[in-house]
This record gives sequence, C-alpha cells and structure tokens, in this order.
Amino acid sequence: MNKTDLIKAVANHSGAPSDTVNKVVDALFNVITNNLKNKEDVSIPGFGKFKVSERAARKGRNPRTGASMDIAASTSVTFSAGKALKEAVN
Repeated sequence: MNKTDLIKAVANHSGAPSDTVNKVVDALFNVITNNLKNKEDVSIPGFGKFKVSERAARKGRNPRTGASMDIAASTSVTFSAGKALKEAVN
C-alpha cells in the first residue's frame, strides 16, 4: 500500500473527502517528522513507537577487498510495534 492507496482507504472508511484526508495524512507525517528531527520519540498507544537511534562511528571492513575503512556516525529512525498491532497481525 502506498500513500495514495492509504488516502483512498481512509476516505472510504471515514466518509471524508479525499482532499481532506490527504491534508490530514500530510500533517500527520509532518508532525512525526518534526518531532523525530528534534530527537523526540513519537508514541501512539496500541500502534507503536517511532524513536531516533544514534550509531557511533566505527571501523569496518570492505568485504570485496578486505581493506579496513572508517564508517561515519549516523542517525536513524526505528519503529517498534505496539502490543495491539502485534496481536492484530498474529
């Protein structure tokens, strides 16, 4: 399912117009993104939690040549599913 499919499904389920649902979905994604940019977790009870994860710089090895290389520090986003979502999927 992509964003367009999501908007259509929510519009059909809620009876709201697609353009309204599109604005709400965009606003939701913007709020989540802005909170994560500020290193704030986003927790939606029953659904899950988005969290910013820091990775330290480290030494790595090129698998093709075996040469040692430096891997820069990075920031990533992780998602952990909530209990209700896990139960619904299983």
